Amino acid sequence: MSAGGTPSKDPPAPATPLAARQSRWRGQQYADITKLREHAARQDRAATRAQQRVSRLNTKIEKLRHQATLLREKKERTLGEIPEIQQAIKQHQRDIDSATGRGSGSAPTSDVTKLHYNIRKLQQKVVDRQHRAHTLELKAAMRTQKTAELKVRVDRYNEAARIAEQEAGQLRQRADRLQMVSEQDAPAAGAAVSPTPSPGASEGSTQAP
Repeated sequence: MSAGGTPSKDPPAPATPLAARQSRWRGQQYADITKLREHAARQDRAATRAQQRVSRLNTKIEKLRHQATLLREKKERTLGEIPEIQQAIKQHQRDIDSATGRGSGSAPTSDVTKLHYNIRKLQQKVVDRQHRAHTLELKAAMRTQKTAELKVRVDRYNEAARIAEQEAGQLRQRADRLQMVSEQDAPAAGAAVSPTPSPGASEGSTQAP
């Protein structure tokens, strides 16, 4: 006590080791929570990136399917012209048979040779259309094969997006649990580090000067 009889005001006690440990612990918890949420956000971004690639690949797959369908339709139209050409060949062949039958072994006339020439031209058209049809079928098959390869990539990106979403959810759950624990421990930690009055101070405050 001072000479005047009034209780002296002691300087504030320094922070205890327990208080310092609690402060460091709460700071570490906050850092862990923010780090977990950062990793969760990164996984969310990876998931949406994979979904974006899936969307673009699906659009490309449908485009290739459409192109393959158009090519096969062209092939069918090309093959559909062949029967008509074959009928014209048969008609020319009948005309040749009737013309040579009347000639009784004489040299063929220009009409007969012209019919032979027309038959060769029509046969060439048949072969050309068959070749074009096969070319169109090859192009359609190549596009179909490309769609199959893209589907494999789509499945891979879908799996990556699913795994990233699961990982993000688990990280958020860990961060939420850690935050709940830190919020529950904060009042207890504050009570543990609150200063208690010393016995001497209490006696000094009760005694009269």
